[in-house]
Order: sequence, then C-alpha cells, then structure tokens
Amino acid sequence: MPSYTHETFISPFTWRYGSEAMRAIWSEVYKRKLWRRIWVALAEVQARAGLVAPEQVADLRAHMEEINWERAQEIEEALRHDLMAEVRAFAEQCPIGGGIIHLGATSMDVEDNADALRLREALRLIREGLVRLLRAFVEQMRAQAERPAMAYTHLQPAEPTTLGYRLAQYAQDFWEDLRALDRLLPQVRGKGFKGAVGTAASYAQLLEGTGMTPAQMEAEVMARLGLEAYPVTTQTYPRKMDYQVLTFLAGVAQSAHKFAFDVRLLQSPVFGELSEPFGAQQVGSSAMPFKRNPITSESICSLARFVAGLPIIAWENAALSALERTLDDSANRREVLPAAFLAVDEILLRLRRVVTGLRVGEQGIAHNLATYAPFAATEPLLMALVKAGADRQEMHECLREASMAAWAAIQRGEANPLADLLAGDTRLTAYVPPERIRAILAAGAGVGEAPHWARALADEIEEYLASGGVEGR
Repeated sequence: MPSYTHETFISPFTWRYGSEAMRAIWSEVYKRKLWRRIWVALAEVQARAGLVAPEQVADLRAHMEEINWERAQEIEEALRHDLMAEVRAFAEQCPIGGGIIHLGATSMDVEDNADALRLREALRLIREGLVRLLRAFVEQMRAQAERPAMAYTHLQPAEPTTLGYRLAQYAQDFWEDLRALDRLLPQVRGKGFKGAVGTAASYAQLLEGTGMTPAQMEAEVMARLGLEAYPVTTQTYPRKMDYQVLTFLAGVAQSAHKFAFDVRLLQSPVFGELSEPFGAQQVGSSAMPFKRNPITSESICSLARFVAGLPIIAWENAALSALERTLDDSANRREVLPAAFLAVDEILLRLRRVVTGLRVGEQGIAHNLATYAPFAATEPLLMALVKAGADRQEMHECLREASMAAWAAIQRGEANPLADLLAGDTRLTAYVPPERIRAILAAGAGVGEAPHWARALADEIEEYLASGGVEGR
C-alpha cells in the first residue's frame, strides 16, 4: 500500500491550495460514503418493491459510514475496478445485506449520481465564498466611493474616477458570477437509474411483476437523494454538465484575474495607488530584502490561468465520448473536477484577504491626480472657449500644442506646467480670462456620477445577497 507523504509527489491541492471543506467534498472517503448512501437508497426502494428484505436494508444502513479504504484498495489490486472493490468491501461488513448491494445497477448509476451530489455541494461552497467576497467589496466601495483617483485607458492617464467606482467594476463582475451560479445550481442533475446504456432494461427485468416501474423506482430513489435526474441519458449523465460547471468556474477565475492583475499594476511604484496587505514579517524576496512583491495577487492570477485551461478538457469529454459512452473522460475527471474547484476555492479565499486588507496609497493617488488630472480638464476648457465664441478646431489645436509641451516637461521630471501655458496663451485669453482658465483646470474634469453609481451598485448587491439570490426566492 503506497504511503502518500511529502516523500513522494502529491498534488499541491492536497495540502497547499483550497479549504479543508472543499478537500473533504472531493476526498475518496467522502465519495465512497456517497456511493454507500446511494446503494442504501436503492435498496430501500427495492425493499418497497418486495425485492429485498427490510433487515438487509437495515444492515446496509448500519455500516454505511464505515469506509475501509485500505481493504478496498487491497480488493481493487485484484479487480482493477474501484467501484466493485468498494461493493466487495461494503459487503464484507454486511453479513445480512451484503449480497444485495448494487442490485440491477451499473457503475455509473452510482458514480454519476454521487458526482452530481458532489458538484452541487462544491458549487454551494463556492457560492458562500462569492457572497463573502462581495460583502468585502461592498464595504470597500462605500468607504472609497468619494475618493478621487486617476482612471487610465491604454495604460495612460485619462480622466478622474473614484476608487469606489473602480472597485464597483470588479464587484459587478463577481455579482454576475454569483447570478450565473444561481442559475446553474438548479440545473445540476444526476444520471438517475437508467442502467448500462440509459434504457433501464436491467431494472425493467428486475422489477417485473412487482407493480413498480423503472421510472417509479428512479423517482423514489432520487427523492431520497434530494437530486433531480436527467430525463434521458446514455451510460452517463450528459458530460455537457461538466463543461457548463467548468465554464462557470473559469468565469470566476476571469473576474479574479482582472482584479488581481489591476492590483499588481497599481501596486507598482509607477502608480503607487493600491497595494495588497503585507505582513510585518513577510519576506518579499530571498535576494532583495526591500521587495514588497504582490505575491497574493500574482498567485491568484496564476491559479486563474490554470482554471481557464480546464473547460477545453470538459468540452472534449462531452464531444468525443462516442455513441453511448467511451472512457475518454474517466481518468481526467478524477483530476479536473477537484482541481478546478479547489483552485477557485483558494482564489476566493485569497481575494477576500486582498480586498479586506486593501491598502490605499494616498500619496500616490494625490501625486497622479496633481500630475495628470489637469490634462483631463482641457475638455471642459475647450467647451468654455467655444461657448465664448472661439472656433473649436483652432482651440483644439492650441490645447493640443500646450498639452504636448506639458507632457515633455513631465517627462523631464518637472511639475506640470499646463495651467501656466494655457493661462498665458493670448489665443485662449481672448475668449476666456486667465483666472477662469486656471479655475477650470483646478476643478478638473470631475468624477461625474461615479460616487452615486458605486453606492447604488453596493445597494443592489446587498439587496441580492439579503434575498438569497435566485435560490432563496
């Protein structure tokens, strides 16, 4: 029996990334507990049909939680079939009911229903993470709703915005993800009990003469599991469902990457406007003691890129499973599904720490506003000049010439001379006096509706969270 210690390769998702709760959902022991729960539910309904005795069901139920991983692995070495090994291990513990475990079923009747239960449970855990993250964003959006900061397009200074409004952009993405999840959750369904190719032929033969149809049996078992079944299946539930789930997870990863990448940019001394929290004893670099690298945001981006690459595997699993089923999906699903969930689980944990502990570089924000905001004020100045009777095209060229000269001065490390250049240009002062020009430039372009819209979105998100979303209505 192999020993899974750090002396051999184990996945970083086993110990480094993801929560214990998410790891538990995707553990082998929990999967086998679900298998046994399904076998017990199947036996209970078969007892109602008169196929098995109540004492056999009671025996199975009594040993349902007693997973013997080591014994199952010993059996699997000979059988080379993990589910049948678990059947045998379970049967050894059940002297009365062991002989009726898995009666009429095929492997995927058990495995796919268990996977659907795990997908739903894991998605609900992701939902909890999204809710906590959105609450952290809402708090920061309100706190920073009025704080002006430069906005950047093409990575160049554009016009002022507010920090709260910028944060609202990220929160809006995650809110979209949450709403997508609330639409997806009710669509997570199991295979049901339809046998080897989805026709339920084995159950029709088994139930003959009992007065119970395969459809009735399936409905009763699925009701016990609290899970809906697809109306038609092959040997498996449609693998499109895996693709839809992984596409959703990749969407969360995309939202996370956008935010974390922007934090990395704004933490650069070139901007100096935001930074992620940095511990008192945290080490930024083994070689350069002064470094304050944004390692949390970088790790978020790294994990997000990993998740983004997984939907294509699920796409191929759905597209390339020929006819009623091939095993093209079996091995990779053991890694792809848990890894995707654990990666997004870790992303959400790290994101919340960044958002909650976000550090605002007040001096950097003020410096960038003082340096670049006057350029944005050339637009309201242009409008004031035209209103005073000037030719728009001529004034535009005057403003452009002064702006280019001011940019050159900034590049030389000088203070922004734009106000002096424009207030001293007689082509402009012929229409607008110098003091008015300076006043317009000092006022800047303003932040428009940014504070109001940031607060309004915070209100909407809070209302949605309070309602419980689609699930809670």
